[in-house]
Amino acid sequence: MSKIIDAVRLEQQYGAHNYAPLPATLTRAEGVYVWDTDGRRYLDMMSAYSAVSFGHAHPQLVAALVTQARQLAVVSRAFYTDKLGPFLAQACQLTGMESALPMNTGAEAVETALKAARKWGYQVKKIPDGQAEIIACNGNFHGRTIAIIGMSSEPQYRQGFGPFPSGFKLIPYGDAPALEAAITPHTAAFLVEPIQGESGIIVPPPGYLAQCAEICRRHRVLLICDEVQTGICRTGRFLASQHDGVVPDGLTLGKAVGGGLLPVSLFLARREVMDVFTPGDHGSTFGGNPLAAAVGLASLNLAVSGDFSHRASEMGQRLLAGLRAIKNPLIHEVRGKGLFIGLELRPGSIPAREVCERLLERGLLTKDTHGTVIRFAPALVIGAEQIDWAVARVAETLNALSC
Repeated sequence: MSKIIDAVRLEQQYGAHNYAPLPATLTRAEGVYVWDTDGRRYLDMMSAYSAVSFGHAHPQLVAALVTQARQLAVVSRAFYTDKLGPFLAQACQLTGMESALPMNTGAEAVETALKAARKWGYQVKKIPDGQAEIIACNGNFHGRTIAIIGMSSEPQYRQGFGPFPSGFKLIPYGDAPALEAAITPHTAAFLVEPIQGESGIIVPPPGYLAQCAEICRRHRVLLICDEVQTGICRTGRFLASQHDGVVPDGLTLGKAVGGGLLPVSLFLARREVMDVFTPGDHGSTFGGNPLAAAVGLASLNLAVSGDFSHRASEMGQRLLAGLRAIKNPLIHEVRGKGLFIGLELRPGSIPAREVCERLLERGLLTKDTHGTVIRFAPALVIGAEQIDWAVARVAETLNALSC
């Protein structure tokens, strides 16, 4: 126990205080469960913000990791490898895109998309140099780099980090007419989450993305969907944009692509967009390395062979119905799609973090967002019995807090 306490103390002493972890020190995991250093088991209803979509330590993914690590792990993109091509081909086939550029984190994929959109705007659309605009939405979360937080509407993400790059414009989310009104001859792209995650699992009106796609086509503006959290079967389709029948001009994937084992991300696009990059324009030492490519390909293959979209839809409906059936004055709204669900508490009632701490005591692991919403995004391997158990714990916790 003293070693465990010391480990936490060392993290607090030497680590940056940019996180406020819940009071559980985790040491191992399998499937939908994690264990703390005291041996207590928790049902993981967060799955590392969708990064562990196939469950912890999935044997197929671990086998792919170990096999490749013993063979060839990392070489730079200065050389071809036998693993990258098949990975990119499968990613393009599954998304309907023509080309893909591998990176590591979701934020890097978004940065890549921004660079591609701007250069496309100058080279293809002929926007005057230095005047390209990219439209995003209020409440967006695309990462935490300087450029990305420059287009954030969240004060905490921006405070103390300016000045920010120019060229970004924000509009209300879920409002297609606002997009059309914001477009100018200098607009290169519209970057949007099919469902806003960090903002509180905000689901736009039906048909919203299809309307945006039509507007973008008409005005020759790129539609880029950020599917870092919503992609890879999370919402009941392989991509959340497929719910609206939309094939965007570009999209970003991450998190689940790495199978919960490695950071792996992709920017995928039509060839016209991707071909603005030439050797030396963009890159990453680790992006597309053989280890990442092998795990990424195994994750994509697992996603389609295991019928995870259907599982997410079926279990998501069960979880959504169960949470909505809880009659408690603390609940303001339950919303989501597939296994991507948010329970919003009544404004001014109780901090969502307190609810998460009480759920932790009952053996359920999740996290709040924006102080008012409890997010539920369990691994897609979760079963009906585990869903029902989680709903019961949520009901018990809220009932105890509302007394």
